[in-house]
Amino acid sequence: MTQPFQLPDFYTPYPARLNPLLEQAREHSRRWAREMGMLEGSGVWDQRDLDAHDYALLCAYTHPDASAETLNLVTDWYVWVFFFDDHFLELYKRPHDREGGKAHLDRLPAFMPLEDGAPVPAPANPVEAGLADLWARTVPAHSAAWRARFAESTEHLLNESLWELSNINAHRIANPVEYIEMRRKVGGAPWSAGLIEHAVGAEVPAAVAGSRPLLVLRDAFSDGVHLRNDLFSYQREVEDEGELSNGVLVLETFLGCTTQEAAEAVNDLLTSRLQQFEHTALTELAPLFAEHALSPEECAAVLAYVKGLQDWQSGGHEWHLRSSRYMNEGAVGAAGTAAGAGLFAPSGLGTSARLPGGVRTTVRAEKGRARRHAHRPYTVTGTLPLPEFEMPFRTTLSPHLDAARRHVMEWSRAMGLLEPQPGVPGSYVWDEGKLATFDFPLCAAGIHPDASPEQLNLTSGWLTWGTYADDYFPAVFGRGRDLAGARVCVERLNALMPVDGGSPPAPANALERSLADLWQRTAGPLEPAARATFRATVSDMVGSWLWELDNQAFHRVPDPVDYIEMRRMTFGSDLTMSLSRLSHGNRVPPEVYRSGPMRSLENAAADYACLMNDVFSYQKEIQFEGEVHNGVLVVENFFDCDRQTALRIVDDLMKGRMRQFQHVAAHELPVLYDDFELSAEAREILAGYVRELEHWLAGILIWHRGCGRYDEEELRRPPGTGGALLPAGPVGLGTSAARLFARPGTVLSVG
Repeated sequence: MTQPFQLPDFYTPYPARLNPLLEQAREHSRRWAREMGMLEGSGVWDQRDLDAHDYALLCAYTHPDASAETLNLVTDWYVWVFFFDDHFLELYKRPHDREGGKAHLDRLPAFMPLEDGAPVPAPANPVEAGLADLWARTVPAHSAAWRARFAESTEHLLNESLWELSNINAHRIANPVEYIEMRRKVGGAPWSAGLIEHAVGAEVPAAVAGSRPLLVLRDAFSDGVHLRNDLFSYQREVEDEGELSNGVLVLETFLGCTTQEAAEAVNDLLTSRLQQFEHTALTELAPLFAEHALSPEECAAVLAYVKGLQDWQSGGHEWHLRSSRYMNEGAVGAAGTAAGAGLFAPSGLGTSARLPGGVRTTVRAEKGRARRHAHRPYTVTGTLPLPEFEMPFRTTLSPHLDAARRHVMEWSRAMGLLEPQPGVPGSYVWDEGKLATFDFPLCAAGIHPDASPEQLNLTSGWLTWGTYADDYFPAVFGRGRDLAGARVCVERLNALMPVDGGSPPAPANALERSLADLWQRTAGPLEPAARATFRATVSDMVGSWLWELDNQAFHRVPDPVDYIEMRRMTFGSDLTMSLSRLSHGNRVPPEVYRSGPMRSLENAAADYACLMNDVFSYQKEIQFEGEVHNGVLVVENFFDCDRQTALRIVDDLMKGRMRQFQHVAAHELPVLYDDFELSAEAREILAGYVRELEHWLAGILIWHRGCGRYDEEELRRPPGTGGALLPAGPVGLGTSAARLFARPGTVLSVG
């Protein structure tokens, strides 16, 4: 069969090694699969299928240092997970039987008890039999924390198969951001990361398992595994199985390009994720170890895990080159032959290098890496033309708007936000004129049109504080690259938000004073669980500003996936959304808010708002602030395209996220309500929450159109100068430093 595209030239930064125990693992996996009922008579596989797929080869490549017992166990896990996938395809995906698929999935968590010796049901099919056997052989060696993490990732892997089935039923192709998020769960690489801990015999310490560096390493690993698989499996999944969940198909549809061009774009994203992995491992782990005072043994465990992720990445690539499950003609194989570099990449002599041990770099990969550090700050952009924003929702403005404007001005003056902080250079970021021009109560009045005067004042206060802090951090800490000072500031801000009623430290400046006031007014009436949840949203936002400072220090335009995910936090999306959820109390089960459809709904709304802000703030951030955190710039840099092309791509992505929001609200939430058997009251509350998010989106657009924060005249007026405007200043090669020191009042923030 002719391949639908020529495989691209892969960037493979880690050497691949083969475990010498391969043959015994093959023999063991055959016996085990037959004992579990997965071969002849299953209606899914026979031994020829298992031998052709060669999962033992996959595991021998991805776990080259594993012992015989460990390699056998890990291989059995992969035999099971691929059998589950094909079993689910035959029994539920092909006949589009969602009800039967859900009933099948609902039984599987019972075979993964967290307590030793807990009873499990009698297996009714090979999937259940395999899971029961594997769980009993695996978990005795691990802590309760690892068991909980691995059980959760296994449930995600299984349950999100319903998402794929639902999208097939709806004949719907996901947008790129939605696809990346859901593929992590469906594709199972986070699950593979848990098995890597088992294979290397080193658990990630619980204290850092949920930290940003470890989550980024896991997610970058996952994306690399899945995007590579999408390239090799396109022919089987899309052409044979009618599958819609494939990254090549997603980008082909989103970009409106050829299949070959989409394959090259997927490979570029794969390369970017691998380079994100490298950057995180090299720059974020050592500070993490110091911050948590990890012991040498704990540091060694994390590094062994990271090496295991690298081994899996390179070994998985080698397996894809050889497995009959995938199309692999023309890929870089054992003979060292290279696939073409595609329509938009350099090719020919000197454009790639195959190094010993299977390591391979390409000119395209290295140009992409260099481009992320080559952006010239303060480039004169002029005003970016605004697209026709697709906004199907409407909102009204609170009748308390004018009173909230007066309150915010008085409150900000009392807190000290409108004056320089004693002894803190660069801290004069706002004056009364700027605050009035920014008009945060206008945003609050649109997103909460039915709020009481007190509620509107509180929302206006949080919007004011969050934006002030977002401006303050780069102005005070970014210019001098004072990352240590920024971390101390973050620790103090977190300490000012006690959950258990403890005594916070005395505020030392306007930033701390205003947060302490808002926290007391917001968190005081809340129950402890709700208080902890709300605190987490504020803490995540504050912590995300450290990520921005790190990128500024490295002069690095972010990877597009990392940018989208962190932008939700830097924009404060969860913070402002959670202000709506606070009134729901405990009438909606918390697991509903943590569910895939609800997070998908909120993330789609957040991404639309964040990218909208990036479009409005492009000149402010790129020309006036020398920023690298802007979605239009990130797209320009990733695709190496002009800003008008980047703007069109961002606009298309916004439209895709809006359509996803509407799809989830109309089609996925009703199913979620049924799955959780929610009461009529809970359903009405959540229907009201969807309306609140619609108001949130419409209100943010009203604010962007109505405030003066992004007007060029306002951008040229530093605080404390009345109506005086700064000249445009020097531009061009070599003038960045002159602009930096000529404008001491410049704010370097996002948003």
